[in-house]
Amino acid sequence: MEGDRNRVLDIPPSPCYNGGKKLPARCVAVNPLPARLWGKLLEPKTQVEPSRQPFSNQDLKQLIIPLFVEQLLAMLVGIADTLMVSYAGEAAVSGVSLVNMLNTFFIFLFTALASGGAVVVSQYIGSKDGANSNLAAGQLYTLSFLFSLVCMAATLVWNRSLLGLLFGQVEPDVMEASAIYLRISAYSYPFLALYNAGAALYRCMSKTKVTMQISLVMNAINVAGNAIGIFVLHAGVAGVAWPSTLSRAFAAVAMTALCFSQKNQVRLLWKDLLTWNSSMVRRLLRIAVPNSIENGLFQLAKVALSSITAMFGTVQIAANGVAQSIWSLAALVGSAMGPAFITVVGQCMGASDTEAADYYMKKLTRLTLFVSIAWNALVLLLTPVMLLFYDLSPEAKNLVFWLVVIHNIFNAVAYPISGPFSNGLRAAGDVKFTMYISLFSTIVVRVALSIVLGVWLNLGVIGIALAMAGDWCIKAVILLFRYKSGAWKSFRVLG
Repeated sequence: MEGDRNRVLDIPPSPCYNGGKKLPARCVAVNPLPARLWGKLLEPKTQVEPSRQPFSNQDLKQLIIPLFVEQLLAMLVGIADTLMVSYAGEAAVSGVSLVNMLNTFFIFLFTALASGGAVVVSQYIGSKDGANSNLAAGQLYTLSFLFSLVCMAATLVWNRSLLGLLFGQVEPDVMEASAIYLRISAYSYPFLALYNAGAALYRCMSKTKVTMQISLVMNAINVAGNAIGIFVLHAGVAGVAWPSTLSRAFAAVAMTALCFSQKNQVRLLWKDLLTWNSSMVRRLLRIAVPNSIENGLFQLAKVALSSITAMFGTVQIAANGVAQSIWSLAALVGSAMGPAFITVVGQCMGASDTEAADYYMKKLTRLTLFVSIAWNALVLLLTPVMLLFYDLSPEAKNLVFWLVVIHNIFNAVAYPISGPFSNGLRAAGDVKFTMYISLFSTIVVRVALSIVLGVWLNLGVIGIALAMAGDWCIKAVILLFRYKSGAWKSFRVLG
């Protein structure tokens, strides 16, 4: 049993537990070299008893791998969507591109709300409070649905005003395509919010394989629908928008139906859905609101940086666009590990076991760093091959390569701390500090430094990439100091 709990991704276990102290050298020495290397890389020196480890290494494997596959799938579908939309005409491409900036903002808000709910539900699971786990799940669903209805109504009423405010005067055919795409997209907001809420609940229960399977079907519907809408029905931008809405509707219905299952550790009950528990809603919002502010500001910063990038000329704009698509591939490890930190650390904090939470913070961070270094190195090695598929000038290709070098180095060593690791602090309830640090690093470091390096020092998109790296490094250092202080252990999400 103990061997099962201490297996690191099917590598033989460390042989000893020594009461929370460092493992004696004699214990490590009996293991073969591969096991010792894995132990050095992944296992914290300070252990906790197996009985206080709610997640074995096999559990972590089953939690994390589907999250990674789900993120990879979403990215590949995004690429396929972009390719198919290009056949609908330039106005459609421009309209979809503009509206997706706004859609991404709403998606981040729904995700932030679901993540806040995940922290609360994870802690209730850890405290073995089934009634409040179900209540928190029901209130998360109700809150997500009501909030998404407000977003949908506002978008349907003021879609052209929003587009005009954000993007100014664009060509009439682009504005028409944008308005059509935005109106249809707005109908999907409630479905998207409910799917995110349900997926968050399943991740809290470590059932990430289910969310991966739902995501697979959802994305298959989306891609097939786009192909029919564009190549068979020739429906233009509507042929792209409706499949996305229908696929999200399927995912929301399927995820919600699964959340009612009596087999679940946490499940939806009608009495929890059709009530309004003010204290539980406040508990959810205390986590979700700072997270929403942080995510919303980050999206606004991305818009500002896009405006700065537009100043640098065609070659740099094209290189930056291609580099960002490769960056998305390189960043998959960090994206997958974020929810894992919330589930694992949240359950430990809910059980009031701060030592176990500390143990998993170290263990998951080591795992994230190790896998990130390997994955980013692989993506960097494959970058010259990927560039063969892009019709770019030699100058632009060279610029893309150096942008990927800068990104991947810091994504491997700094982002695991500034990104997924910060989710561990949020899972403990330390949400305001992480929000303040993100506001500082995004505005003062990323945006301001982009202006200094990119514009004033004439480094162009290289300057923006260096500013991004500086953002990650400074945020990582501050978060490590916060972690070392132990202040994050004193928060009580459950009151």
